[in-house]
Amino acid sequence: MTTNAIEQSPLAYRRVLLKISGEALMGEQNYGIDVNVARSVAEELKAVHAVGVQVAVVVGGGNIFRGVSKSAGNMDRSSADYIGMLATVMNAVVLQDALEKIQVDTRVLSAIDIPQLAESFIRRRAVRHLEKGRVVIFAAGTGNPYFTTDSAAALRALEIKADIILKATKVDGVYSADPMTDASAERFNEITYRQVLERQLRVMDASAISLCMDNNLPIIVFNMREPGNIKRVVTGEHGVGTKVG
Repeated sequence: MTTNAIEQSPLAYRRVLLKISGEALMGEQNYGIDVNVARSVAEELKAVHAVGVQVAVVVGGGNIFRGVSKSAGNMDRSSADYIGMLATVMNAVVLQDALEKIQVDTRVLSAIDIPQLAESFIRRRAVRHLEKGRVVIFAAGTGNPYFTTDSAAALRALEIKADIILKATKVDGVYSADPMTDASAERFNEITYRQVLERQLRVMDASAISLCMDNNLPIIVFNMREPGNIKRVVTGEHGVGTKVG
């Protein structure tokens, strides 16, 4: 995709980072990866990529292993977190395969060296891939224990100078309480970083929100299960999700 084509597109955001949880790739399963869900996510990304948006993705690993989960038991936190990082690599390779099956050129960049599966993360290389029209999937979080993939999403978005973080969830925005269990929960169209932190709302973890706040990087929280929502966000359609900024 040429620069001119991107400039001529009616886009609200030209370079975005999508944060998608590992659980989102489970579908209706209790564990693992639903390849049909991966395929549908790939189709959504292809639609956005086709209008000239540069797309990066950070994928979690909670569908396979999470360092702070019950399955980690009394395992050393650092060891458990590294296992979780490896889970994100697995998810990234699955998503890459789904994208390439529909002719979307994709690169996986990992914070942990696994040359047989992914390129090592180098910021300039990631930016160059985006400029060449490739979807870039960041795997293995930050490469450090004690940091979540939310923090990785904020860090990578800043490193590649993304315009916004798109936080994919199973609800249509940020609520004052869990809308699944509290019918009186209030949905916000917009909310500040400070309000998210003060109310302890489960948007992203506090470290990620603080990093975004310090660098004025906006976040849109939206429902990934609604087909076409990513494209609606990047073209500036109002009423999709909640904007944090």
